Amino acid sequence: MKKFSVVVAGGGSTFTPGIVLMLLANQERFPLRAIKFYDNDGARQEIVAEACKVILKEQAPDIEFSYTTDPKAAFTDVDFVMAHIRVGKYPMREKDEKIPLSHGVVGQETCGPGGIAYGMRSIGGVLEIVDYMEKYSPNAWMLNYSNPAAIVAEATRRLRPHSKILNICDMPIGIEGRMAEIAGLKSRKEMRVRYYGLNHFGWWTSIEDAHGNDLMPKIREHVAKYGYVPHTGEQGGEASWNDTFAKAKDVWALDPSTFPNTYLKYYLYPDYVVAHANPQHTRANEVMEHREKHVFSSCAAIIEAGKSSAGELEIDEHASYIVDLATAIAFNTQARMLLIVPNEGAISNFDPQAMVEIPCLVGSSGPEPLTVGKIPLFQHGLMSQQVAVEKLVVEAWVEKSYLKLWQAITISKTVPSASVAKAILDDLIVANKDYWPELK
Repeated sequence: MKKFSVVVAGGGSTFTPGIVLMLLANQERFPLRAIKFYDNDGARQEIVAEACKVILKEQAPDIEFSYTTDPKAAFTDVDFVMAHIRVGKYPMREKDEKIPLSHGVVGQETCGPGGIAYGMRSIGGVLEIVDYMEKYSPNAWMLNYSNPAAIVAEATRRLRPHSKILNICDMPIGIEGRMAEIAGLKSRKEMRVRYYGLNHFGWWTSIEDAHGNDLMPKIREHVAKYGYVPHTGEQGGEASWNDTFAKAKDVWALDPSTFPNTYLKYYLYPDYVVAHANPQHTRANEVMEHREKHVFSSCAAIIEAGKSSAGELEIDEHASYIVDLATAIAFNTQARMLLIVPNEGAISNFDPQAMVEIPCLVGSSGPEPLTVGKIPLFQHGLMSQQVAVEKLVVEAWVEKSYLKLWQAITISKTVPSASVAKAILDDLIVANKDYWPELK
């Protein structure tokens, strides 16, 4: 079986160790000859990379491993680029969340003004990686799960239309895992689903088991009472995520014939989100205080001891979706997967140039979108408004336009008025002066 070379762009990410462990756990279906890390923050990457070097030496010493801040070294002789960059890292995420909240508006990583701010930082970084790949390994595929995926996908559609880049998100995978548990299945891979929407903005319309039995009634009965919380007893996990999964009950109630993506709560219940937010301590603070500290302390312990058992790093199960996608391309499996792709008629009554998230068959030539057909007016209206936001953000980045970015924030469903949008934008410009184009 052919072996592949992968570069992880964003080598210093807290998610990178989990991705490496996931790649190692899937060697029988996606064998590797080389893993490289690339990051423009060499010091941060070194801690993660040196820990991963120990893990690889123990589990797969035959896989060549390296890490670098040099694009030529990183992107030469690779088959796949797995990109999960965060321009500005967690301190900028904190500003994305706290600045809108200071104006009484949803402060969230990918939704509303915070997502727009993050998108304005991410576009240039993702395009840079695409260009490195095309320069040094023109036959490679880029599997991009850098956020905010919707804005990044629109930017690559418009600015790199012929590039071999696939934009993906694992949030629907996490929700499907909960649905499978609710339905009494062992895995989401035992389900066959139909889904449509935009990234972090979609709906399931059909869920069946492998034998074609309709699972919607059983899941619907549970969601109506508990949302996407599988067990009715005491909840585990983080409070902010527990609330999101429970709130799905109210989001679902707006269209009980479907099941919603959890992120719709930010657009449909922004008053609830703001009322339950702490403007001084947001999700970014939770991540920095817990996940980031845990991953980097585990990496440091592994490096010091010279053995992987000294740290507590876990396989990123959601990221197995990345292996599914890479395997589908590498071995032409025609797997059915949710991807963010140009609509081009798949949703027949929607903007053909919109980047939609729909099921596709994936093989060596990329994705083949499946037909969705017509969608209802409720979803159509919401999606049209959100697509306009995403397109205006990309136009603002390209044209360095203050006006278009103000328009984008104004028509976001999370923002109550143009005056509030302007106040938020002016604060975001100051916070992002080192990352955004200078707006005119």
